[in-house]
Amino acid sequence: MIPSSWSLPEVEYSRRNRLIIYYLAGLVVLVLCYTATYNALLARLEGVEQSFFASFEFVVQTMTTTGYGQDAGYWSHPLMFLFVAATQISGIALGFFTLRLIIIPLFTVAEVNLDDRLTRKRDHVVICEYRRDSAVLLDELRELDIEYVLISSDRDEAKSLSDAGYAVIHGSPQDASAFERASIGTARAVVTDAGSANVNTILTVRSVNDDVEIIALSDDSDMRDVLGDAGADSVLSPHGLLGRRLAEKAVSSFGAELDTVELGGDLEVAELPVLHGSPLIGTRIRDSRIREATGANIVGAWIDGELQLPPDPDAVIRDNTVLLVSGGHEALERFSDVTRQTRGLGMHDRIIVVGQGEVGQAAAEVVAEAGIDLVTVDTEDRERVDIVGDVGSKELLREAGIDDAGAILIGLADDSQSLLTAVVARSLNPDIEVLIRVNDTDATRKALSAGADYVLSVPRVSARMLAKELRGEDVLAAANQIRLIRVPAAPFAGSTIAASGIFEQSGCRIIALEDDDGLESTIDPQRTLTGDERLTLAGPDEAVRQFLKRFDVSPVDAPTEQR
Repeated sequence: MIPSSWSLPEVEYSRRNRLIIYYLAGLVVLVLCYTATYNALLARLEGVEQSFFASFEFVVQTMTTTGYGQDAGYWSHPLMFLFVAATQISGIALGFFTLRLIIIPLFTVAEVNLDDRLTRKRDHVVICEYRRDSAVLLDELRELDIEYVLISSDRDEAKSLSDAGYAVIHGSPQDASAFERASIGTARAVVTDAGSANVNTILTVRSVNDDVEIIALSDDSDMRDVLGDAGADSVLSPHGLLGRRLAEKAVSSFGAELDTVELGGDLEVAELPVLHGSPLIGTRIRDSRIREATGANIVGAWIDGELQLPPDPDAVIRDNTVLLVSGGHEALERFSDVTRQTRGLGMHDRIIVVGQGEVGQAAAEVVAEAGIDLVTVDTEDRERVDIVGDVGSKELLREAGIDDAGAILIGLADDSQSLLTAVVARSLNPDIEVLIRVNDTDATRKALSAGADYVLSVPRVSARMLAKELRGEDVLAAANQIRLIRVPAAPFAGSTIAASGIFEQSGCRIIALEDDDGLESTIDPQRTLTGDERLTLAGPDEAVRQFLKRFDVSPVDAPTEQR
């Protein structure tokens, strides 16, 4: 007996797939009708009795034009000849339909209508002209189970993304019909990243659906009020956020307040880079004795651009390592002092900001507010630029004071120029802290190899901002690379932590456990979970998405970010 709660899974088919299903179903019905009709006519008009399957064989032979076999001598009545002729003609017609509908799209590169690939959408997000590596954002939304449709005016890009399995259509976001094709009437939000065409896009959306939420992305903070007046409900500036986050990381090494996430009670988590000159550099994690010296626990480590959760005890801490640590606030403060560089007598609290676009300006404001000596450098003579010239030249960086500066923040729009500047800066001052913004996600590893201590990519920051805006997703920080979530332990009731499969099946690590007795940061792998606990997990983006998908749980009230 089938349980009352059992039901078939709901499956969404694209328009093209539905058409193929209807076509094949109709073809089966037609063949069966032909078979039954032929069998009846042969018996009534020609006096020949044969099995239904023999008649079925005749219909298939005729419609596929392979021949008529033994039945050819049975026909003498005019109606039989007319029926055979009609079967032949319909078989040829169906052959053409099959060729055009199924064969050609499968085996040729003939142009297809991307709209036909869309499944029915409801409560989805319509994204317009996303310019920051679309695949990064779409992967983020897909893993978070947020339905979407991307509208791209670039036909080749739309085709490429659609072929890769993304829900993309070709069209102009300034054309109302494009939004109608994207089911704007049932959408939950519209995201526009159309640059100078943002206002036009917003007005177009409002003309079609006045109630839908509109989120605008802009690299120009001066456009915030303009976009709001045009009808945007919220305006996000990824470049500004990225610049502020890089500056906050740089400023933190000069004694600023530690940036942590409070887990509850006295337990906090922080992401701390190991800076040049730190006594930890060159030691293995097992030999670092960090817990004994500071009271903090290392729960993860970014080493050479790869996240280790938990870290390999034999891994060597290098000068581009970022450690994820937990503990009380005082313990984290002590640990922060250990990771900071030991500054020489000639070093000053000076930060050089290279590039004065949106990223550089936002970074410069944070540095100036912290009261730290600031030198701005750019290739163009702009307002508030101290030195103008080739930012990759040794002479210019020496003029900016690179020899005794504490940090250099590189916010250039060109990744190649950023990597060159990082290598030159490191060669002139091996002890300087190097922080870089990159436009290409794949350039992150290159930047670390070039000597960067901390790297943020525009696509990753933008995708994280939108995910947080659309879902209220809780993360360690909007621009950081490690995510924290708090989830109920109900799916693992009766299992020990070691046997739960959380780490093995997702890559996430439990860093804290809360029950009626309070919050615990020391996790016993052999502890049996009752299901009433709440677990705090840490992991990279992909690991957290895999956990939520694999175990089908939703985050509960999450850690709150502390400044």
